[in-house]
Amino acid sequence: MAISGALNALKSSKLISWKPCGRVQQTLKRRVEASGTTLHSGKSSTVRLLPELAGKGRYFYFNSKSIPASIDYAQESPLCTTLSNDGVKIRTVEHLLSALEAMSVDNCRIEITNLDSDDSDLDSEVPVLDGSARDWVERIEKDGLVAAKDECGNDCEKLAPYLNEPIHVSKNDSFVAAFPSPKVRVSYGIDFPQVAIGSQWFSLAPLEDSLYAKEIAPSRTFCIYEEVEHMRKAGLIKGGSLDNAIVCSASKGWLNPPLRFSDEPCRHKILDLVGDLSLFARFGNQGLPVAHIVVYKVIYDLWAWTQMLHLCLMHKFTCISFFVHGCMYLYAYIYTRLKLVELT
Repeated sequence: MAISGALNALKSSKLISWKPCGRVQQTLKRRVEASGTTLHSGKSSTVRLLPELAGKGRYFYFNSKSIPASIDYAQESPLCTTLSNDGVKIRTVEHLLSALEAMSVDNCRIEITNLDSDDSDLDSEVPVLDGSARDWVERIEKDGLVAAKDECGNDCEKLAPYLNEPIHVSKNDSFVAAFPSPKVRVSYGIDFPQVAIGSQWFSLAPLEDSLYAKEIAPSRTFCIYEEVEHMRKAGLIKGGSLDNAIVCSASKGWLNPPLRFSDEPCRHKILDLVGDLSLFARFGNQGLPVAHIVVYKVIYDLWAWTQMLHLCLMHKFTCISFFVHGCMYLYAYIYTRLKLVELT
């Protein structure tokens, strides 16, 4: 699609207005590469990040197939965000996409190769590295960014989705809300019975003053020790270890201190959220809504909540149901003014 056609496809609505954000679209100056063990399959893979033309956006390339990093290609999967196209799946994309969105790598070809399986594989997974986004951020900062050019060699103005009205998705005492704001701000709260985690809140503007790189990217994924055996029996976290996650025991507290931040689990949920919201991006424009996004007690099914928020933002429904984790239907009802959505 030509740049002009792509921009015309970004239609504003009552809830969202696409506006210039004061920057041009960017891409990598040169190739960035990382290899390592994957979190869930336990296999090894290599990811190569390559420069791309303005307007192309971010997309994965695996087994001769392209998968746009778009919520249109996301699917429900336990404990990670998965993209799928034409039978090919890429798992655990959220940490990498979080770094790319926050660091303004707007256009990028993401090539992924499995290191210990044959070319007939239809599934792959992004390496977990140390469980955070720090390694991706450091590689991007080291090699730098440049203005992305379109097919004609021109710069392309970057647009962002500005929220016009409040929206709210809730289930019991868990919720995701977004309010109009002059800049992107995320506030996240978690509440765990494990004393070492407890109740935590963290709030910041992730796109301002390199705050993401300093305050969010280093935060590692976390899990509860008593749940590890159950998850592994379900075929998950086969590559998980004390080297790529912080592990909390109900009786012993953190098993692999020190933490990088006292509220590292809460900060990591912001990392995941930025990665999932990056899937709202279109044609090299910003995915994160320009809004104050407030999240409370949304832990294991963040992707499903993100999709519900996306449907609200795109104003595509009056009543829709989803099948999530094989057992729960999410019923969405859009109301006047507040656009309140109740999940039952």
